[in-house]
Amino acid sequence: MTKRYAKAFRKSLAPYFFRMRAILPLLLAATPALSDPSIFEDFQGEVAGWQYVSDRVMGGVSDGEAVLAQDGDVIFARLTGKVSTANNGGFVQMRRGLTAPLPTDSTGLTLTVRGNGERYFVHLRTTEGRRPWQYFQAAFPSTVDWQEVTIPWSAFQPAGGLSSRLKPTDIRSIGIVAYGRDHTADLSVAQIVVNQPKS
Repeated sequence: MTKRYAKAFRKSLAPYFFRMRAILPLLLAATPALSDPSIFEDFQGEVAGWQYVSDRVMGGVSDGEAVLAQDGDVIFARLTGKVSTANNGGFVQMRRGLTAPLPTDSTGLTLTVRGNGERYFVHLRTTEGRRPWQYFQAAFPSTVDWQEVTIPWSAFQPAGGLSSRLKPTDIRSIGIVAYGRDHTADLSVAQIVVNQPKS
């Protein structure tokens, strides 16, 4: 399969006052539905619902993009940019909403990622959060080689005034984020799995 890139385009999200780009579907041959229900995303076939979000319309100056790319047989989403904490900013992210609640007995997430050695974050927005700065977050490392990173729900900490414990059934979006300090972001994500209890 030849290497293709899906362009990102800008789109405003009024409820959150963010600027974003939606990741366009990679034009691939039709593939069968995923047989493993624990796979949240593997970027195969049509990809919908992912959005790029930055701090710019909140007064920040961070800049970047999220695109689909392919390296050999691996298709992935790539988040790149310059993160700046100037003007009270400091993030770029790609985010996807959930169309159905996650299983009550799920235990966390496993991401297949590679990057530039920087630390990145997963941000989870829940039904409890009413403001853009309210979410649960957990950090994970990156290396230049593909690796699996497992993050249990217990590792996610509340931010922005949230006080309750994270419940997987309350999660309404999953965000992959470069956040909190001045740095260059370059993170690729090939798969996101919702972990189930071992039988």
